[in-house]
Amino acid sequence: MDETKEKTILCVEDEPEMIDLMQLILSRRGYQVKGARGGVEGIQLIRELHPDLVLLDLMMPDMDGWEVYQQMKSDPALKDIPVIIVTAKAQNIDKVLGLHIAKVDDYIAKPFSPQELVESVDRVFSQQ
Repeated sequence: MDETKEKTILCVEDEPEMIDLMQLILSRRGYQVKGARGGVEGIQLIRELHPDLVLLDLMMPDMDGWEVYQQMKSDPALKDIPVIIVTAKAQNIDKVLGLHIAKVDDYIAKPFSPQELVESVDRVFSQQ
């Protein structure tokens, strides 16, 4: 479990309560969790922090998650950072698009259990 100490996770999400929830769940597991309020702040912080993982909401008013994802993937410095999509858009077609077409690392539908979040994060880190 020691390797989790250095892992920084950036949560890009327009709802502060959701950022707080993810910080609470993941910091208990030893992860450093930072929050970005929306896509514009998210892409700025991704460039500054180079987090080990991004938890990315899709539905945000200023810049949606797919736009953030496209900017990350088109930037050689950021394209290898794993992304877990966390969204209320849980229709199967979105999941298929997210995992297969965009090649995101995982996909969590809101509302999720703390266990689901932790398992998804641990799974992505174990694949690195």
